Amino acid sequence: MHIANPIYDVVFKFMMEDEKVAKSFLSAIIEEEVLELNFSAQERTLRRSPDNRTATAEEIEKLFLTVCRFDFSAKILVPDGSFKTVMIELQKAKFYTDIMRFRRYLGVHYQNPSNTYIDAENEKACPIYGIFLLGYDIGIHDCPIIQVDHNIKDGTTKKKLEITNEFIQGLHHQSWIIQIDQLKRHRRNDAEKLLSIFDQENCTSNQHILNVNENEFPEMYRPVIRRLRMASENDDIHAEMQMEDDFMQELQVKERLIARQSKIIEEDKKVIEEKDKTIEEKNKALEEDKKVLEEKDKLIQELKKQLAKSQR
Repeated sequence: MHIANPIYDVVFKFMMEDEKVAKSFLSAIIEEEVLELNFSAQERTLRRSPDNRTATAEEIEKLFLTVCRFDFSAKILVPDGSFKTVMIELQKAKFYTDIMRFRRYLGVHYQNPSNTYIDAENEKACPIYGIFLLGYDIGIHDCPIIQVDHNIKDGTTKKKLEITNEFIQGLHHQSWIIQIDQLKRHRRNDAEKLLSIFDQENCTSNQHILNVNENEFPEMYRPVIRRLRMASENDDIHAEMQMEDDFMQELQVKERLIARQSKIIEEDKKVIEEKDKTIEEKNKALEEDKKVLEEKDKLIQELKKQLAKSQR
């Protein structure tokens, strides 16, 4: 079956706009059942310029973010049969991005007074879940899905405490970091099977399209595959994928220019350092010559004094 490549932001956005698909996708990652899902906000990377032409890399950098970001308010089923409300911050980045940007996004959630819920007439902070889909490795190998959880322990005995505490949940967030490039080597559980939709080894001759076997995906995730198939048949989505390609090519050209300029600057710096070193050595030699001349002058003065004395 041919599906659109969700590595592209426009395809991933189209996929996540379907509530049923979004709930399945998020449930698979956090390993909790998402019952209700509300979009709080979302930001994209690419747009058209005002004159309807493809935006250049510089225009995009000035006007838009380089991260595809989604904010959700989710109602989640707890094992004891109760429910909890959490904020889910999903960020997708194709290339290495300043970590401070991720921190700022999370900081917005912590500061936003609307990210609360009422429990027994008391206002409480919603726990925050952070999900990061990265198009690059962070240096942790052979581990496509990294889960960073609360680790609560006794400060004296160092014994791990198996507890749930709203104070701790309100001040610390759980995270899931997905290294997309490492997914191609693993299909160990349902989450990795679902996330194989990002496996670029399934690309056809057209990098916008992947060829997958629907039967290899668990039944509960088949709607995700069908949604991506719909995206593959949408001409507007194909146009935006091409725009993303154009942006990446412009960015790569710009990076090559920056690398070339950096190399020239580094070479010029070395030349300047060599010149400075030569000048310093010449100055040192001149200083030595000056001392020699001063010594000669002193010797001549002494000889003159001795000659004058002998003449007297």
